Amino acid sequence: MSDSSRKRIGVGVLGCGNVGSALIGLLEEQHMVIAERTGLELEVARVAVRSASRDRDVVLADGVLTTDAAAVVNDPDVDVVVELIGGIEPARELVSSALKQGKPVVTGNKELLANYGAELYAAADTAEVDLLFEAAVGGGIPLIRSLRESLSAEPVRRVMGIVNGTTNYILSQMTEHGTSYHDALADAQSLGYAERDPTADVEGFDAASKASIIATVAFGARVLAGSVYREGISSVGPADIAFAQRLGYVIKLLAIAERVGHVDGKPELAVRVHPAMVSADHPLASVRDSFNAVFIEGDAVGELMLYGRGAGGRPTASAVLGDLIDAAGNWGRGTWTPIGSLGEAVICSIDDLESEFYINMEVLDRPGVLAAVAGVFGRHGVSIRSMEQEGLGDQARLVFITHEATERDVQATLGDLRELDSVRGAPALLRVIGQ
Repeated sequence: MSDSSRKRIGVGVLGCGNVGSALIGLLEEQHMVIAERTGLELEVARVAVRSASRDRDVVLADGVLTTDAAAVVNDPDVDVVVELIGGIEPARELVSSALKQGKPVVTGNKELLANYGAELYAAADTAEVDLLFEAAVGGGIPLIRSLRESLSAEPVRRVMGIVNGTTNYILSQMTEHGTSYHDALADAQSLGYAERDPTADVEGFDAASKASIIATVAFGARVLAGSVYREGISSVGPADIAFAQRLGYVIKLLAIAERVGHVDGKPELAVRVHPAMVSADHPLASVRDSFNAVFIEGDAVGELMLYGRGAGGRPTASAVLGDLIDAAGNWGRGTWTPIGSLGEAVICSIDDLESEFYINMEVLDRPGVLAAVAGVFGRHGVSIRSMEQEGLGDQARLVFITHEATERDVQATLGDLRELDSVRGAPALLRVIGQ
C-alpha cells in the first residue's frame, strides 16, 4: 500500500508502565507491518505519565511526554485514547471525556469496567465510537473478542477459568514443590508476579473484577464487581494440597460465571470466585505457573478452552494493540462495534448453589466422635460420598467429600461442627469441580 493512501491515526497513551512501554515498543516494531496490512499509520502523539523524570524503556520525541493526562485526551492530534493508568479515578473521568469527544478508547482497566462498565459502554454507544478492553481479562488471551464476536450468538452456559496468574503460580508451587504459602508468595513477589501488597490477587479481588466483566459480556447483563461472591487462597494449607492430590484433584482459584435459570423473565446468573478442587482430568487442572486459561461451555459449540500468558507487559500489550488497530480502523471508516444492550440480571446467592464439597477437620481421637460428626451431616441432609481418617497423636484428621449439596446446608453443617467439643479449630472447606 502506498504511503499516500495510508491514514494517519494519532494515539494518546495514558500511562507508560510495563504495559504502556511495551505497547509503544510494539508499535515501533510492527509499524510497517500494521501499515501494509491495514493502511493505518499509528503514531504515538502524546503520552501521559506520573513522573516525567523517571527512566523508561522507550524513547519518545520531544513534546510527546506530559504529566497532564487531560491534555492528552483533549489534544486535537490524538484520535484514539489508550487508558493504562488503572484504578477508577481519574481513569473514569478521562475515559468519559474521550468518548464524549468522539474518540475511541482502548483500556485494560478491569477495576473501572467492573464497577462502571455499563455507564461507559452506554457513553461509547451514544458517541458511536469503540470502547475495547481485551486486555482487562486474561492478558494476551483473546477472550473478550471471542465472547463479543465469535460467540455473540452462542447460548453460553458457563465460563470458568483461571484468570489470576499470581495465585496460580502460588498454588502451582505449593502443589509441585511442597512450598509453603508464604514462601510461594514471596517467590511470586520476587519474580514480579505479585505486588508488595498482594491482597488484590490472593484474596480474589482481581479475579472478581474479571469475573464481573466476563459475566457482563457472556450473558449481556449488567454484573458489578460487588455482586461477585469472593474467596481467596490464603486459607489453603499443605494438608488441603496433599489430600487433593491423593483424591485425584488439583486446587485452583477459579472465576465462574454461569447461567442457572430465569426469574421473572430475567436471566439468573451465578458469578463467583473461590478456590476449588478441580478433577485432575479437567483441562484446567494442567494450567500451571502464571498462565491463565478460560473454559467456555455453550449449548451449540460445546466446550472450548483459551490458554496463554495472563499477565506481563508484552502479552498484555499485544491484546491492547489488537484493540487499538480495530478501534483506529473503525474510527477511520466511521463505524464502531457496540457491546449491545445490557439487560438486568438476577444474581443467584452462593447459598442456593449446589456442588460437591471437601471438608477437612481435626478432632479428638476418641470413641463416639465420628458418630457425632456424621450425625451433624445427617441432620442437615448432607450426604457423605467418601471419608478418610488420619491419625495425629491424640487427635485425628477427618477428610470428607460430600455428594452434591447446597452451600446453605453445608455452611450450617460447619457451624454445628464447630460447636462440638471434639472438633479442634475451624474445618476447612473447598468446593469440588468434577470432570
